[in-house]
Order: sequence, then structure tokens, then C-alpha cells
Amino acid sequence: MSAWEQRKLGESSLYRRGSFPQPYGNPEWYGGENAMPFVQVADVGNNMKLINSTKQTISKLAQPMSVFIPKGSVVVTLQGSIGRVAITQYDAYLDRTVLFFEKFKQETNTNFWSYLIKNKFEYEARLAPGGTIKTITKEALSDFDLILPKVGEQTKIGAFFSKLDNLITLHQRKFLVSINHKLKGEVFMLNATQNTDLFCEYYAKWIRVYKEGAIRKVTMDKYLMTYEWLKRLIPSLMICEMNRIAYQQLINDYAELHERQTTMDFHHQLKGAILDAVDEGLIEKDPTRKAIIKGKTPRIKKIKYLNQFELHTLLTHLNLGEKINWDWFILLVAKTGMRFSEALALTPKDFDFAHQSLSINKTWNYKEDGGFLPTKNKSSVRKIQIDWQTVIQFSELLKFKPEDEPIFVKMGQKIYNSTVNGILERHCKAIKVPIISIHGLRHTHASLLLFAGVSIASVARRLGHSSMTTTQKTYLHIIHELENQDVDLVMRSLSGLS
Repeated sequence: MSAWEQRKLGESSLYRRGSFPQPYGNPEWYGGENAMPFVQVADVGNNMKLINSTKQTISKLAQPMSVFIPKGSVVVTLQGSIGRVAITQYDAYLDRTVLFFEKFKQETNTNFWSYLIKNKFEYEARLAPGGTIKTITKEALSDFDLILPKVGEQTKIGAFFSKLDNLITLHQRKFLVSINHKLKGEVFMLNATQNTDLFCEYYAKWIRVYKEGAIRKVTMDKYLMTYEWLKRLIPSLMICEMNRIAYQQLINDYAELHERQTTMDFHHQLKGAILDAVDEGLIEKDPTRKAIIKGKTPRIKKIKYLNQFELHTLLTHLNLGEKINWDWFILLVAKTGMRFSEALALTPKDFDFAHQSLSINKTWNYKEDGGFLPTKNKSSVRKIQIDWQTVIQFSELLKFKPEDEPIFVKMGQKIYNSTVNGILERHCKAIKVPIISIHGLRHTHASLLLFAGVSIASVARRLGHSSMTTTQKTYLHIIHELENQDVDLVMRSLSGLS
């Protein structure tokens, strides 16, 4: 074997500083699909155009200091993520932040150089000066020691490492294929994330890894809806471009079509993924910090509920026979304020007739194929006191029912919310009271308790709200009516003092 030559890097190539003008460039990144692109350019101008041949020209430079790089040159980062190496597939212009090596003699092999430079730079990067952003100076580059074989040996070595890289990538891909998943009709691979990946694709991966299987389907659907909005609003935004301005613009665009509370939910669903991206070093600073949440003026939502007389008339009209039917279901919801899914999941075991209580600890998956599910939140697990009349009625109805089976549905039976709402609607029409839904019975129950003087805290616990704030927001109009009544009571009390 012939002796290898020892040279300085400055003697072996021409080198200039610059940055690759994405997205117009298409270099073949060292490391294939799993490698990180080596440069970020905020704006290259509308006139920037990549050429595919040295015979073509570019009408206008993106910036005055741009320089030309021929096809096949080795390009490497000098600052930040030092040592990211690429071999350019097309002629291109560079500016400011990277170094490239232009071959000026037929004495080097591109593949060999890319591996040699990458390893050399990654080692030198450990000693590079700088705090948060490491930098290799031009002077230090000139003194890099390189040991170079002749071009024939370079070709063989380069081909060997290329084959080895391809083999490693193939084995990685075989492993990753086993964990491929489909999300909303699109396939995502749980491979190494790069800061130039599209943010919407990163968010889809994040949902898959951190949320799927850990949250209820109804909550998962909200995350998937957020993902759909990301594809609509920021389809081409890269992770590295997610700064405070980009994030605020995203929130603003979403807020134009949604109310403030919905925009707030959108913000919270994004924030978890973004903070993880910050922790992983994909985003430099938290772009959600001090975000201003806007939104359309909310519509006035009048909750439909019955007054005490109307509810009494409804319950009197129910067909309460000796066997369980949907009229018994309507009665129980009206007297307890349970959610539809909570009432469907009731079993005889949940009734404690001796202590006049009913345990709510699960829901029924009526939107799919049935089966028990956890409650909406921790606060939804609760005990509800029931009156003695309800105790007597249901103790007779449930005498011979299996302890652990739901009393209103059968296992495997498909139940629709609209079916029960239809039965309730027919009762309302027959007695000429406002038509409400099963959820309207829950509102009726809460409203009657508030009008009776029960505290907001007690109503919140009975309904299974996560906080009193939820109760206050939902029944704000009723609370205002009660406040007006309190004012009248105060004034009558004061007038009696004279």
C-alpha cells in the first residue's frame, strides 16, 4: 500500500463561509433520512431560484454576499450543530453560516471526504469555543491535520462506508417498520426527529407516542382535530421555525374562526408538544411564553331546562312499570343529574339502598361498541344521595338483576343518544312543556338545586364537575337571577329596620 500523505486542511481545499438557501437546495444529507439538515435561513427572497446545471444562471442573488458552490462539493456546518455534512446534488448559492469544500484537482473522492470531514469536525467540536452556540474559526480550520490516501483508495474507503451506512439504515428501517402506525390516514414512522421536520408531522408523532392509549377517545379526537388544524394553518412550517411570532400568528389565525375558550383549548393541546420539543433541543426557546389568547365573541347560550312545575308534570307522565325501561332512566337522571354515559353504566352493585346513595365510578362507551370506560375526570367519581322514594322503587326493580351488569343496556347492545332523546321529546310534546334533551335534565336538576338555595360547591360535587368554576360558567344566568332575588331580599330586610 502506498504511503498516505499528511496535509493541512487549508492546503487541501478551497473553503468559504455560507448558508444553504432552503427550501431551494436539495443536498444529499450525510446519514440519510435520519440526519439533521445543517442550516436555517429565515428568508431567501422571492427571486431565489435553484439551478440544475452549471450552464444556467440565477437572475438575482438572495443576498449580496452569496457565493456560488458547484455540484458535488462537500458542505459542513461551522457554527451550532458543528459537523453536519452534506454533498450537494445541484449547483447552489450559499450565504453566511456554513463552510464548503470545493474540489479543484482530480485528487479527492467526495464520499471519502464527507466521512473524513464529518468525523474530524465532530471531534474538534468538543474543543470549539463558545457557550450556547459553538463556533469553529477560519484560523482553526486551516490547521486541521488530514491524512489522505490516493484517490483510488479514497474511492474504495468511501464506497465501504457508504455501504455500511446503507446497511445500518436498512436494519433501522426494518425495526421502525414494526412500529409504524396509521394516524388519520397518514403513515408516520417513529424515527429520529429533526428540527427541520414539519411541525404538524412532529405533532402527529407526539400524539401517537404520548397520548394514544393514555386518554379517552373523546379527548384523543380533540388532539386529532388540533392536528387537522395545524395541517390547514401551518402545513409547511418547520419545527425550527416555531418561534414566538410564528406561534402567535398561528393562535391569531385559529382565533379568527373560534371562540376564546376553544382557542385556549387549542393552545393547551399544542403547548405540551412544544415544551417537549424545547426539552429535546428541537426548539431553542419556548414560543408559547406570554402568548395572547384571542377569539370570537362567544354566542349567548341559553341552557334549556324545565322549571319545577314542568319537571313534576313530566315525571307524572312517565310510564313507570314493573320492568326497567327508558322512562325509569329519565326519572333517575332527573333526580340525580347524572351524565348520559354515567347513567348507562349503572349496575345494581352501584346502589347502596341502606345509605340512600348511588356510586358513580364508570361510564358506558355508547359511542362505539359498548363496554365500561373510566369517568370523564377524577371529580366525576362520586357518591350521590338519593331520596327514599327512589330507593324503594329501584330496590324492587333490581331484586333479581346480576350485580355487575348494566341495568339499562345489554352487553353488546348498541345504544344511541338520539333514541332516548326521542322518547323524552315525545313526553315533552304530549304534556306541552319545552322540549329538552337528556342533558337538559341534568341542567334542570342543577337549576332546581341552585334555586332551592344549595351552594355552588355542593352542586359542583353532585354533578361531578372538576371545579366550581365550571359550575359557575355553565349556570351563570341562573346565578344572576339568584343574585337579583338576593338584592330584593336584602332591600326588604333593610326596610324592615326603620
